[in-house]
Amino acid sequence: MLNILFSAQPERWDEYEGPLKAAFSKAGLQTNIGRDHAPETVDYIIFAPNGPVTDFSPYTKTKAILSLWAGVETVVDNATLTQPLCRLVDKSLTGGMVEWVTGHTLRHHLGMDDHISKQDGKWRDFIYPPVAKNRPVTILGIGALGAACGQALHHLGFPVTGWSRSAKDIPNIRCLHGETGLTQALTDAEIVILLLPQTPETTNILNAETLRLLAPGAFIINPGRGPLMDDDALLSALDSGQVAHATLDVFRTEPLPPENPYWGHPQVTVTPHIASSTRPETAAEVIAENILRGEAGKPFLNVVDRSLGY
Repeated sequence: MLNILFSAQPERWDEYEGPLKAAFSKAGLQTNIGRDHAPETVDYIIFAPNGPVTDFSPYTKTKAILSLWAGVETVVDNATLTQPLCRLVDKSLTGGMVEWVTGHTLRHHLGMDDHISKQDGKWRDFIYPPVAKNRPVTILGIGALGAACGQALHHLGFPVTGWSRSAKDIPNIRCLHGETGLTQALTDAEIVILLLPQTPETTNILNAETLRLLAPGAFIINPGRGPLMDDDALLSALDSGQVAHATLDVFRTEPLPPENPYWGHPQVTVTPHIASSTRPETAAEVIAENILRGEAGKPFLNVVDRSLGY
């Protein structure tokens, strides 16, 4: 019998208890899942960074920490965390991100905001958007989420460039890496999508210098992490016209404070961190698979590289 500790916000227990128990049963796992196991008895921790466990040192028997989140930046540097940490890579999480990114990319590409907001009875000369093949898109961060978004946009006809820290080879995506690659990826990009993890190297990756590389009137879409963006530089770029519009789903402080200048800015769309979220049914299946692997002595899936931060 495996003791599984669920460490997340209390309301998440109501959502996850049933799907986790069903997934464990389907996988043939004998488990005792709960929220109050004694630390020294715990085999696995199902973990959210905003949950109650912050000190991992008492969990001497624990074989792995299985995150409910794709992002791990708030826990990866925890000095008490010595167990393997596995981030969540889930088909529903990926699918939700693809849908959100594709929707907002098409929205900006087609200029839909103008038509939606100007229903005032005036027939205006219509400015045709370019066809997708003439609208270069750059995705910063081509891991599981970024690569999936890139494939979807490619199939719609957009030329997609992806940038990552290290070299990658992904079909249908022009893959660049490193400092020189970043400059190439951003130069003349008309739509930039941020899907990088948050690390010291990626903080403020879009700043005054890199924003100047974009095509004038470019669009920014950020469903990744708030600190990827230099907020003051973005506001300046919006005011100058270098950036036409920014759709932002993530912020340095969440919820976004009422006094933040993004609220009410005519060229900013704020969404409340909804680009994609974990679905309990599919996340439970991923967690069950990883526990099965651990019990069989196989390598865990999606183990975080602490030296890289993701």
